[in-house]
Amino acid sequence: MPYLQELIHKLEVGPWLRYLRFSLPCLALVMLVVGYNWRSFRNLATQEAMDAAQVARNISEGKGFTTLFVRPLSIHLVKKRNEEKTGSASAQQADHARLKTMHPDLANPPVYPCVLAAWMKVYSATLQGAEAVRQVMPGFIERRVLPFTDSPDNKLWRKDDRFWWHPHDFFIGLFNQVLFFAVVVLTFLLTRKLFDPGVAWLSAAILFGCELLWRFSVSGLSTMLLLLIFTGLAWCLVLIEGEVREPTWDAGRLSLLGAAAGLLVGLGMLTRYAFGWVIVPVVVFLILFAGQRRSVIVLVAAALGTFLVVAGPWIYRNYRVSGTPFGTASFAVVEGAGLYAEHQLQRSLEPVYARDILRPVIVKLLNNSRQILQNDLPRLGGNWITPFFLVGLLIGFRSLAIRRLRYFVVGTMFLLVLVQALGRTQLSDDSPELNSENLLVLFLPLVTVFGVSLFFLLLDQMALLFKGLRFIVISAFGLVMCLPMIYALLPPRPRPLAYPPYHPPVIQQTAAWMGESELMMSDIPWAVAWYGKRQCIWLTLNTQSEFFKVNDYLKPIRALYLTPQTMDSRFLSQWVRPGEHSWGSFILASMISKEIPANFPLRKAPTGFLPEQLFLTDWERWKKRADDSSP
Repeated sequence: MPYLQELIHKLEVGPWLRYLRFSLPCLALVMLVVGYNWRSFRNLATQEAMDAAQVARNISEGKGFTTLFVRPLSIHLVKKRNEEKTGSASAQQADHARLKTMHPDLANPPVYPCVLAAWMKVYSATLQGAEAVRQVMPGFIERRVLPFTDSPDNKLWRKDDRFWWHPHDFFIGLFNQVLFFAVVVLTFLLTRKLFDPGVAWLSAAILFGCELLWRFSVSGLSTMLLLLIFTGLAWCLVLIEGEVREPTWDAGRLSLLGAAAGLLVGLGMLTRYAFGWVIVPVVVFLILFAGQRRSVIVLVAAALGTFLVVAGPWIYRNYRVSGTPFGTASFAVVEGAGLYAEHQLQRSLEPVYARDILRPVIVKLLNNSRQILQNDLPRLGGNWITPFFLVGLLIGFRSLAIRRLRYFVVGTMFLLVLVQALGRTQLSDDSPELNSENLLVLFLPLVTVFGVSLFFLLLDQMALLFKGLRFIVISAFGLVMCLPMIYALLPPRPRPLAYPPYHPPVIQQTAAWMGESELMMSDIPWAVAWYGKRQCIWLTLNTQSEFFKVNDYLKPIRALYLTPQTMDSRFLSQWVRPGEHSWGSFILASMISKEIPANFPLRKAPTGFLPEQLFLTDWERWKKRADDSSP
């Protein structure tokens, strides 16, 4: 009995209380990570995620900033640029399109793939080390380490002896979850600096329980990295504003803060090009709140100069390779406007540029901005914190730093609504919520902070019956905000396969029939590049002129792989209206007449693919693979 009393005393007021306060949140964190990944993890399901992953793998393998996912528009840009440099007389022999070697990537900014490549190096080295130790201590490794290897026979990645999780998708999701936790910690520290600890703890808890951010963390997109950069930028501006009001540093250290702000915006731009527009509200913030004229000039020059130094070399690289400052992303403004519906511009080998594009772009801006304001902004975060933020804009905070940060948030949000509306492409329609064009999600940490601050202001006005009721109200508020996350952990357990159209084992099977230097064509070339590790060009706009321009003059196409992305597309708008040489007409003719069109070079098809998928190649490659594997 005395021992029990002594134990209780240590837990209540003794040294163990400190350890208990630290260990319980860590235990809750581990349980939530394991529980969410076990219940809700999904393999990569977006074009941007798989594209960035395969570029990162190329970087980690020493192949430079190259891609296996080849866009016809990228072929056009690279070929045109090389012909301008060397002339077009011997275009075929000179490989101006860069298809016979590794094709340069013109779609992805460099920061996220490079960071991901470093992570791939780390976990690949760890797995190789585990395999080396397994050779020496097989029993120990099988019991302790094997569950974390990427062996296809590992039970961790399978269910009912069938494919379930792709290991490298999981490792990428795990890395982004670490970035997510860093965002939560950084938001907590910033909130505690500006508000009281209660606002900081509740804001961190709501962010940690935000189901939308968890889905972004396992999506493989660059959103978590950009969230970390944007939150760091907000803190940098808060430090600058506080230092200007109450100077404690010399001018040199203050200019370093301005350079840090420019550095963060530059890194953000090289993570997602549209983020570069944030330099405008940053400069406005410095002009308005940086104090005397001399300090304003120093800070603005430091921010702008660092931003240009960081972003300039990459813009020059793109211009040198493609003749455009941002590669294929340079055309995002005109995609979805006028002539360029869906992914037609990206799939065009010889795009036709409209002369009068201003009016369609204005129409695109108006239509998309209306949709963002009506649908996307009110549902920001997937919970009810946004209404608290919007009402909180009317609150007159006594802290000057809070008011000025709020001006920056509102001004930047207004600007990025316009940028998101102009830059919206078919990617946002393919994946309406989880896509790289969703810029509003970057405001979720700060929106949560201001929303929680309003809640505490209202709570202070409530006449509570007893002291403990305050804690109950705060807990109920946090619980309601985290309801989407709670439901995500409840049955039924969703399938991690993003099928249709992505089924990694089938993609890997078709890619294994091909040689490493051979070219495939597909309607999901990003998935073939990531899962199959084969060069794959996006499906051209038609089966005749554009297909044969690649096949006959640039590089032979050895296989065609179509998935439900095309096989289950809309009959009238995507099969009939594009004309007799569309891929829809090709599929109809092949399935009805049971015969491939006469002039098409790929005529051999394995069994078991139709009607959901179609695989055509130049010879029966699967038979050779079967012969090679036979004893």
